[in-house]
Amino acid sequence: MKTLLFPLIFALCFLMLPAGMAQAGTVTFKIVDASGHPVENAVVMSAPGAKPSVSGTYEMRQEDLTFDPYVLVVPAGADVVFPNLDRVRHHVYSFSKGNRFELKLYGKEDARSVTFETPGIAAIGCNIHDEMVAYIRVVDSAAYGKTNAKGEVTLNIPAAGKVTVWHPDAMGRETSVDAPAAAAAPIAVTLKMKPKAHAH
Repeated sequence: MKTLLFPLIFALCFLMLPAGMAQAGTVTFKIVDASGHPVENAVVMSAPGAKPSVSGTYEMRQEDLTFDPYVLVVPAGADVVFPNLDRVRHHVYSFSKGNRFELKLYGKEDARSVTFETPGIAAIGCNIHDEMVAYIRVVDSAAYGKTNAKGEVTLNIPAAGKVTVWHPDAMGRETSVDAPAAAAAPIAVTLKMKPKAHAH
């Protein structure tokens, strides 16, 4: 009888643990501006940790004299390809600390690539077309993502703690938020956004 009783008590105690303590779970974040409108292209990332794995293809296109996407989030160590789909040549560069690079003039259907090793922000521009602006956020977080048109992103948070919300057009750019390891309802975050100065 004692042999059966101990496993039963252990199982009951495990089931009584608060939600999120047994294992990590998913958390949805809802990012809005001061008027309650959804904010697209906001990057949400957990605290820095072990270097995230690099997989898949990361791309920032040049098309219709615009960088697409406007915001790209990649893990540290990722290669980003910059294909030119325009009929004119582009000269892509960044002066951002830790992620400086220069891709001198190249034309349609040609491409160049850059490896981004340093966590942080890389502001991207074109030396020929000043109106072309974009951002790459290089992360060393276990969980990260970018909001969609609804201002939402769902992450698998490894543990309760702080997450950072960043957008290049937000006042102060970064906001720190407490987040559980799992949540049944979306966590709302409000960003104070700058007036739009570009087409995005």
